[in-house]
Amino acid sequence: MQKLACCVLLAIAPCIASAETTGVAFVHGTGHQTDAYNDYWQPAMVNSVRQGLADPANYIVVNCDFTRYMWDNAAAGCLAGQLSGFINSRGIDRLIVLTHSNGGNVMRWILSNPTWDSRYPGIISKLARVNALAPSSAGTPLADAVMNGNAFEQSVGWLLGYESDAVRQQQLSWMAFYNQNYLYGTSGRPSLPKLFRSVVGTDVESAIWDGDSYCAGYAENVGLEATQWWLDSCSDGFLECSSQSAAGSVWFTDKSRMRGSEPLSHNQSRRACFGLDVILRNDLNS
Repeated sequence: MQKLACCVLLAIAPCIASAETTGVAFVHGTGHQTDAYNDYWQPAMVNSVRQGLADPANYIVVNCDFTRYMWDNAAAGCLAGQLSGFINSRGIDRLIVLTHSNGGNVMRWILSNPTWDSRYPGIISKLARVNALAPSSAGTPLADAVMNGNAFEQSVGWLLGYESDAVRQQQLSWMAFYNQNYLYGTSGRPSLPKLFRSVVGTDVESAIWDGDSYCAGYAENVGLEATQWWLDSCSDGFLECSSQSAAGSVWFTDKSRMRGSEPLSHNQSRRACFGLDVILRNDLNS
């Protein structure tokens, strides 16, 4: 995209085209990340997506402590600091943020509470949109199960982590409270100031004979297939479709755009599976 910079010198000057500087930020989900490039998104995903930039160096992979409540300085404060630093150091005019899971809630906190932190307005002003991959906008029953301390906690610890503030926050009733009082973008609430659109994962496949079941890790997909028993029939193994669709708008559901009409498990929606990376790459120029 281009913006016209028209300069007037002695009342006569040509208009010249000035290209915007677009950047992309990768924002992880629940967990305390120190190397999200390798451990959370993995290089294949990040490096494929950033090739859609005019300057592929204009990207950042955020590393924050998202075991905390979304407003905590280690969560939203950390995210604001890293996004602001990226915008300023790279001269970003147009920022596209990719979030996964609970990262969408942290980003939505920034968009919904611009007076909370002096850095928030500057980020919002540069933001083109948020592409929220499987966002936990309305929470998940799995968080309730973990916080209840039953035996199920052991089987989802690898997915959620244990009784952290971020897990507590993603309980259904807690997210309903936050959505009603502190966050924008859900039904009956003010709209978010910038586009927030979700990619919704609808199912998990883990058949041992199906090669697609191995994308992003076969063992992880088997685990997500097991956790589906706790969720609605439409889910990615961690989040129900209704939660993923609760805030902003739905960009697309997995089977409508993925290669071979494949579903995206919760783990696959942060990896280069079934052409997701290509869609996100091409979107950087639209």
